[in-house]
Amino acid sequence: MIVALAGRRADAVDAQQQRFPLQNVSIVKTRVRAVLQDHGASTLVCSAACGADLVALSEAGSLGLRRRVVLPFNRNRFRETSVTDRPGDWGGLYDQILNQIEAADDLVIVPDASGEEAYSATNRRILDEAISLSQQFHEPVIAALVWDGASRGNDDLTAAFADEARNRGLPVVEVRTDRMDTVKD
Repeated sequence: MIVALAGRRADAVDAQQQRFPLQNVSIVKTRVRAVLQDHGASTLVCSAACGADLVALSEAGSLGLRRRVVLPFNRNRFRETSVTDRPGDWGGLYDQILNQIEAADDLVIVPDASGEEAYSATNRRILDEAISLSQQFHEPVIAALVWDGASRGNDDLTAAFADEARNRGLPVVEVRTDRMDTVKD
């Protein structure tokens, strides 16, 4: 099974609404691991932001799965804008994982991506990469959504990822970042 994944970043210090609080990282790790194991995942395709992405990449690595990372721009810029700008010790984990991903030649940089569109393009590319690997290795694809279960509105990239996956006919599994159970649709 190829798993295309997107989800919430760790909450900012001044977050008005908690979507992925740091105290839930441990339970989310357990839930992500369960989804990967329960679906017989062989490959994880996602970005590498703090929170859902790095949790999933870490768990996939510990399970010995192939990991493909898609970034909207070079790894140093992404580290500054999407990894170390939130609480938690994400920078070291990011560096370690990205070094492994680059060594395996599984890092994809979306060309000509800029602004907010860069993140939407990255989400589409994650799905493209997962489908391409699915065709190459004759394995099914699912989309995993690691989030609190509620859209923030029209600019919610996690909800948009789920919509795009469903539009492409992919089943979506939700991993909650709050205390509720994992759900499928």
